[in-house]
Amino acid sequence: MADFKADEVKLRERLYRSMIGQLLNDGFMGVAKSLTSQVKPQAVCVPSDNLFKAYSVGVEQVDRDKEEKSYNYMDNTAPGSGIDLEFESEVQIISPEIVQYETCYVTAHKAPCRAATFSRNGQYIATGSVDTSIKILDVERMLAKSLQPADITAMMEQPPQGSMADHPVIRTLYDHVDEITCIDFHPTEQVVISGARDYTIKVFDFTKSSAKRASKTIKEVDIVRDLAIHPTGEYLLAATYHPVLRLYDLETFQCFVCNQPSDQHKRGVNCVCYSPTGNIYASGSKDGAIKIWDGVSNRCVSTTVGAHDGDDICSVVFSRNGKYLLTSGKDSVARLWDMAAPSQAVQVYTGAELSGKQVHRAQAVFNHTEDYVLFPDEQTVSMCCWCARTGERQRLLSLGHQGPARRIAHSPTASAFISCSEDFRARFWYKRPGSD
Repeated sequence: MADFKADEVKLRERLYRSMIGQLLNDGFMGVAKSLTSQVKPQAVCVPSDNLFKAYSVGVEQVDRDKEEKSYNYMDNTAPGSGIDLEFESEVQIISPEIVQYETCYVTAHKAPCRAATFSRNGQYIATGSVDTSIKILDVERMLAKSLQPADITAMMEQPPQGSMADHPVIRTLYDHVDEITCIDFHPTEQVVISGARDYTIKVFDFTKSSAKRASKTIKEVDIVRDLAIHPTGEYLLAATYHPVLRLYDLETFQCFVCNQPSDQHKRGVNCVCYSPTGNIYASGSKDGAIKIWDGVSNRCVSTTVGAHDGDDICSVVFSRNGKYLLTSGKDSVARLWDMAAPSQAVQVYTGAELSGKQVHRAQAVFNHTEDYVLFPDEQTVSMCCWCARTGERQRLLSLGHQGPARRIAHSPTASAFISCSEDFRARFWYKRPGSD
């Protein structure tokens, strides 16, 4: 028993030293000094990340042990390989229609919210606003704290002291000086990259709660409109009001552009997206053209002029198998293109244009199983939905915003999406199991 007590004392001494080292490492000097004065460790404590690493291993083990009891959200991973018109005849739709989703959480910025994205694993959401801030939200925490629609005001209030540990907004980041226009998560690291009207791209590491500012800034030649990170996380594509696309090496931050002027767009670039393998990428421009680029040579291999009847291209996104490209334009129509023959759309999703011509850019996106195509109707402030394979229009979902929805993003793993609006709010939507 005496040996056990001695070992326990030594273990606690090591724990306290690790705590002090971690606090020093994370920049909490005052707290580390206070703890040192109370614990009085026998050896000098130096800044170290060892406690966090040990904690991470433990948390992973706990998560594995709790896997059977985890949220349904995390169990609802996207099945199959997505849409494939070549081999599908009568495919059973297994995901819920969009009208079955409900608002589970609302977060508010201090100005219009116009940027949002999910992390690759669907666990986090990042939103960006005209107020120049970025919020990172934990999806599981939003589901745990979800309230009834009548309590939406309570969702947006500052949590009482002591409840921050389980608050859905886990980080608020500041470093831009103008509207944040786009944001994306790094595929393998806890990093978000944002673009803004201040002609900059910022890289934020959100592993440390004390870090509010960007770890790296890239100065651009014009307003940044869209970003796309290579699936490996090694490269970054930047689309700006300038017609030339830029490619950055995220290790060295060296910039590359195509050396053939004839390959470039004729006007500013609105959107850009990598294919799932990164071997090609797509861009859409204010010149009305969609371009497909070789991911290795950085050369344009295909151009579809007037893809949306000459209107601005607003969004481009690849299917999960990389065979198809879903696009939207200022004509309020979404189109599906086969990458084997990209000159003609293989499916057109119409009806959203009937309420009137849109003023702002809007995105067409797949749901997580690619059974449906989603597109926000600016005039009615509702979500349009079509069967991705047949183009058959589904029922509308009222988004509940007091202004146009300027950005939507669907979870890559579950029946959930985020809608961002001019009413300063971002709404998290989710289809609960058994809530038909």
